[in-house]
Amino acid sequence: MYISRSRIIQVIVVVVGVIFIVKLFLIQVLSMEYRLAAEKNVVQRVVEYPYRGLIYDRNGQLLVYNEPVYDLMVIPKAVKHLDTVSFCQDFGINLQEFSKTLQKARQYSSIIPSVFIHNIDHKTWAQVQDLFVDYIGFFINARTVRRYPSPILAHTLGYVGEISTTQLALDTTLYYKQGDLVGLSGLERSYEACLKGKRGIRYKVTDVHGLEKGSFQEGTLDSLSVPGQNLVATIDAALQLYGEQLMKNKIGSIVAIQPYTGEVLAMISAPAYDPNLLTGKKFSTYFATLAEDSLAPLFNRPLMAMYPPGSIFKLVQALIGLQESVIHTNTTYSCNKRPIKCHPHPSPVDLGKAIQYSCNPYFYYVFRKILIPNVSQNTHADTRSRLQRWASYVRQFGLGQQLGIDLPHEKRGFVPDAKFYDQCYGPKMWNASTIRSLDIGQGEILVTPLQMANLAAIFANRGYYYTPHVIKSIGNQPIDCQTVGKHETVIEKAHFDFIARNMRHVVRGGSAWRANIEGISVCGKTGTVENRHGPDHSVFMGFAPLETPQIAIAVYVEHAGWGARAATAIAGLMIERYLKGKIDRHQIQNYVLQGDFSH
Repeated sequence: MYISRSRIIQVIVVVVGVIFIVKLFLIQVLSMEYRLAAEKNVVQRVVEYPYRGLIYDRNGQLLVYNEPVYDLMVIPKAVKHLDTVSFCQDFGINLQEFSKTLQKARQYSSIIPSVFIHNIDHKTWAQVQDLFVDYIGFFINARTVRRYPSPILAHTLGYVGEISTTQLALDTTLYYKQGDLVGLSGLERSYEACLKGKRGIRYKVTDVHGLEKGSFQEGTLDSLSVPGQNLVATIDAALQLYGEQLMKNKIGSIVAIQPYTGEVLAMISAPAYDPNLLTGKKFSTYFATLAEDSLAPLFNRPLMAMYPPGSIFKLVQALIGLQESVIHTNTTYSCNKRPIKCHPHPSPVDLGKAIQYSCNPYFYYVFRKILIPNVSQNTHADTRSRLQRWASYVRQFGLGQQLGIDLPHEKRGFVPDAKFYDQCYGPKMWNASTIRSLDIGQGEILVTPLQMANLAAIFANRGYYYTPHVIKSIGNQPIDCQTVGKHETVIEKAHFDFIARNMRHVVRGGSAWRANIEGISVCGKTGTVENRHGPDHSVFMGFAPLETPQIAIAVYVEHAGWGARAATAIAGLMIERYLKGKIDRHQIQNYVLQGDFSH
């Protein structure tokens, strides 16, 4: 029994010894992970950052490209015999900043490289590259920043910045690391997955002086970076540039859409900024300056600003009235100015003339007929149910909801309904007279400039729209407008035909005469939106040509007064520039550029 126990103990000792030997063999001979850890002083892991995808306009003009920059990396444990004063002079930093940054790098890791100085430009790198023999423990890692050959389309293109701790925590792919750049707004954010590419890893061997001696393990552990996919935008860069010039020193927006595809041709937010400001090492400085500007140049007005639509909404009221058969094209009302003020024009008017002259009392009566069609003696019950029906119609025009454009931060606007007014006034405490401002697009209804342009596209298409989008193709794969979604209203096409013809009369013989272009049948509607805080806002919505629409547009100019002036003139010039490729009406162009809309 004693011998048996002795043998058991011997066997156990032998087994344990074999296990340790095998484990040591795996760690010291076969496992690359531990070999790399043991050789951190001579083997450096260098991230090869991919080229971010380029962005072009619809005609092949480059909108965004990459410019090489360099990050100065440090391995704190390897830093030896450093002339700190010379180092600071060469890289343009002070001693306090040097000590603080090196301490931060040590806290991160003494043997793993971390960024010491971000975004060194090519000129500085050329000046210091021969000095690295004296700066043991430091090396350069190349990467790129975004550059813009033409300073346009800042809000739509967006910008790239360092990933935040919150975004890192939400990254389920575990792809991103601290210090990585990521799309933070605009197309850069929406198409981050396509643009970013895939980074590579390279292991290099260095001597004790930090000089590179070649690849580790002959490059067998290295992986190549994969460039991001290029994007082709639907934007017409020439039209975009012209629109931004027209909106200089103004506040507002222009949105132009190709109606039969939903492709956005131009998207101007004013005031704008040079997108080149939000790249490179001064990103934080310029961003803070722009964020503190009282004119809010970072605010993307086409997607985020919400306004009452004003008189352009009369066209929607007319369509609902026709579809509900509470009015007909020959229905006539007098412009008696008792229920609501109006400007001088012939009276009485039928629906066509009411559109041409933008008669306020006419659409007061239209909206009232929609809400109180004399179905029962209980007018409140009628109004409540009919308002719900009216709101359902309005939402078919893409109002009160996100249109689904391929850009972040799109606002919904607002379409009030019976539930909303019950909350405001209490059940049975409101009626048609309470909400009468809706008849001419005032009151609680709110729309975005993008929704206004999309509304113009619906009129151009005679009853439907494609989801607006800003990207035409990803890599070599074009985006078919059918795949982005087609949305139809229930309004009969004949009603749209009638409205479109009378929108043409608005331009030829009505308030939108500044948009009249010889040889082009422009159709449109002006609007003057009341503003409690100053001068009224100027609005125009329209499309051209009448029979084969190529462009739908909406213009909103804050504090510019009548819609017949600033907004109409700008829209007409944009249509002329797009369809003719030049401007012949120089007097209208000078009128807009001078910016005096008092006449």
